[in-house]
This record gives sequence, structure tokens and C-alpha cells, in this order.
Amino acid sequence: MTCLASLLVELPEKYILADSATRDASSPKFLFLQKVEKMYNPQSCIATDFIDDAEIQATLEYAAANKNNKALISEILDKARECRGLSHREALVLLDCEDVELNERLFAEAMEIKQRFYGNRIVMFAPLYLSNYCVNGCTYCPYHMKNTHIARKKLTQDEIRAEVIALQDMGHKRLALETGEHPTMNPIEYVLESIDTIYSIHHKNGAIRRVNVNIAATTVENYTKLKNAGIGTYILFQETYNKKLYEQKHPTGPKSNYAYHTEAMDRAMEGGIDDVGCGVLFGLAPYRYDFVGLLMHAEHLEAAKGVGPHTISVPRIRRADDIDPLLFSDAIDDATFAKIVAVLRIAVPYTGLIISTRESKAAREMVLKLGVSQISGGSSTSVGGYVTPEPEDENSSQFDVVDTRTLDEIVNWLMRMDYVPSFCTACYREGRTGDRFMSLVKSGAIANCCHPNALMTLKEYLEDYASPETRAIGEALIQRELPKIPNEKVRLIATEHLMELHEGKRDFRF
Repeated sequence: MTCLASLLVELPEKYILADSATRDASSPKFLFLQKVEKMYNPQSCIATDFIDDAEIQATLEYAAANKNNKALISEILDKARECRGLSHREALVLLDCEDVELNERLFAEAMEIKQRFYGNRIVMFAPLYLSNYCVNGCTYCPYHMKNTHIARKKLTQDEIRAEVIALQDMGHKRLALETGEHPTMNPIEYVLESIDTIYSIHHKNGAIRRVNVNIAATTVENYTKLKNAGIGTYILFQETYNKKLYEQKHPTGPKSNYAYHTEAMDRAMEGGIDDVGCGVLFGLAPYRYDFVGLLMHAEHLEAAKGVGPHTISVPRIRRADDIDPLLFSDAIDDATFAKIVAVLRIAVPYTGLIISTRESKAAREMVLKLGVSQISGGSSTSVGGYVTPEPEDENSSQFDVVDTRTLDEIVNWLMRMDYVPSFCTACYREGRTGDRFMSLVKSGAIANCCHPNALMTLKEYLEDYASPETRAIGEALIQRELPKIPNEKVRLIATEHLMELHEGKRDFRF
């Protein structure tokens, strides 16, 4: 990531420091410049230092002034080809670019970078909602405390067991746990017990091998407990980085504390969690501001903790129970959404990008080639929606699912487009997390782990869960993909394991 010194060099003239010979500590100008330096500091763990409104406003102005600067944009795209990432300022210039030919080049670069680091692998997961009890007042979420007609539910451990078996019977190996924030209904002890329950369930050939957790901002002590429970990634969406709008959208409850929420990833890493996942809710606030804030957050984690986010999610606001997305005036269209994904892929080339079933089949297909590397499939956003579909009069969902296809239909669809649906969790289970994972990705060595692991976990899915049509498509895909494994020895071992998987053995990994 770009260091603080180089970012200061990129600031507009009014922010550039005066020559040391002319500095006068008593002058208003010097005091103002000192204030700017102190406020914008990606190495600081204070929210308003690393997400500095003045720097974001200056970045918006800089990008607006340079959106037709062909020489600068071409230079930024040249830098992008080096796959070392871009600063938030460079990234916004690309997002604002209006030149048709340069935009075509931008999309081509995004696709090339996606192929270089992630190939045609798409990691599969599903959300599991444990409880929708919540004490917050978030204006965009139906779980808000004042909603008296939503069906409030909390799964027992037996109900969690049943839900997990239903997910295993689909073929899922990776879950994302979701709960509302409630100190007595959803305490950390309930989450920890639920994680233990999930990992303990082995049904037929099914097992959940990675549990990611998306729960409210908490303490270092609680993050250590989550780490010790064996979670994969800790995920928390900022919703919006605009402090003023954040406080308007979160008027009551613990989540209304902007600093505590924004600094959560620092506490998670302090608690020992290597992999964290960020995101904003596009449509909640002006997208350009949040796009910059998201990249500044990534830069901060790199500068302060030595490793950026493992994943970035790009949800858009959707209809839910008493929430009408039309009441939020900052919604973005599909073209803008696609460009955000493409620029994110260029700006943070080593970070996984996630898209959920909030998006339609068409929207998901559009962004898969531009940068998305993880998608959910066969999802339910209701509490307890996998065992028995929820009656319409008992709605407990967080948002309306747009892509309602089954996991098998999505796997089939992906393979028809020559993607390899991957159920792999090997890096997490082998300790390739945090900076160890990033170093492998940056070196390109990850290809000799990820591609064979993806093919072997796909083979498991085909053997145990796929429809006959999906199985036939998948077997042909595996045969086409095997020769693409770079290392001959790894390729031969993978071929042998694929035969063993057909014979009934399970869970091979590099």
C-alpha cells in the first residue's frame, strides 16, 4: 500500500508542506498544515485519523479535476499492470474517468488481474442467520429495534444442527454466521457455542470446514475468543464511512458509536484474528465517498497491521420487511456497480471480492469476470430458512434475496461459463492466513494450491450432491482444468486424489 509520505506528496497544492526554511511555528499556515498531517494518518488506529474527511474531500476534488486527464489516467493504468495496488486517490481518478477508450482499457486490466491472481475459481459460501434480535436503530435494516412486526427468532443449538445438516446436504463447506446485536439474546457465549456446534456436525460426507463470522463490533477479549473458536474471517461492514451520515443512519444503539465500529478491525487483529473482511452498503450514502473510505481503510490496515483486508464485500441496499430502498437517494446503477468492482480489483489485487444473492443473476454474471472471487449460493437470509421455507406472514429475513436459484443451479451456471466453483477451505485449515496468505498470492505460488484444491473440492461436490447434468458438466470441466496446474508433481498428485475421491475417500488438500 502507499505510505503516508507518498500520499502527502500527492495532495493538492493547498495541502503541500511549506519549505522547511520558511516554516514558522507561530504562523497560522504552519499550524493548519500541522493539523492536516495529524488528522490524516493511515498508521493511526483512531478512526477519524485514518478515515479523514478532509482527505476524502480533497480526493473527491482531485478526481473531479482529473477525470479527463488522459495522460494521468494512462499513467495510473500503467502502474496498475504492476499489480502492486493503487492509492485511494489514483483509484477514484479511474472510477471518475469519462474517456471511453481508457475505460475499456480499465475493464481489460481488471479482467487480466482477476485472471492472474484468482484464475477462473469462484469460492462458494452460504450465510447462516442465528438470530435477528437487535437493539440498534439502523434505518436501513429491518432488524432495527422499533420494528414490532418482524418475526423475531433465535435458533437453539438443535435448530442450528438441523440448519447445518440442510446446508451440508446442499454441498456447502463454508458458512458466514450472522446475528443481530443484542447483549442478552445474542451474547458472545451464544455465538461461541454455535460455532462449536457447527464444527461438530458430520452428516454423511458433509462437514462445515470454515465458519466466517459477521457479528457486531466487540472487544479485543471477545475477538480472541472467536479466534480460539477457530473462525475463518471476521467480517464487519462499515455501511458508510461518512461520519455525519453514519450517525444519521444509526441514531440509537451500540452501533451508533462511529469510532468504536470503525476501529473494530484493529481490535480484531489485536485479538489474534488474521483475516478480516470489510465492506460498505452501496446506496446508503454517496458512493464515491464510501469508495474512497473503503480503500483508505484497507490502506490503514496495511500500514498499521501489516496486512490489508482478506475480503471486501460490495452489497447494494435492497428491499426488506419495512425497508424501502427507494427512500434512499444514493442508489447506484449496474454500470456504476460494475465499474466499482473493476476498480477495486485493480486497486487491491490480492483481496477477495464478495457478492451475495442480493444481486440478480445478470448483475452477478457481469461482475464475476471483472473481479468478484466469492459468491453465495442457495442462500436464505431468514432465521431458520434452510430446513423449512419461511411462511410469508413470519418474515425474519434481513433482505430480499434476488438470486433465488439452488446451489446446484448456480454451480451448473458457473461451470457453463468455464468457472470452477470451489468449496476449498485449505488455506484456513493449513494456517495460510493473514500475511502468510498474502505473500503466497503476491508471489503467484498460490496457484499450485488453489487450483488443485478447487478441483478436488468440486469433485467432492459432484460425487456427493450434484444432479446428473451438473455432474457431467463438472467432470468435463475438471479434465480441461487439470493441465492448467503449473507444477507437474502437484498435477500428478491431484489426478491421483481425484481418482480416490471417486472411490469414496474425502478431504484431500494441498
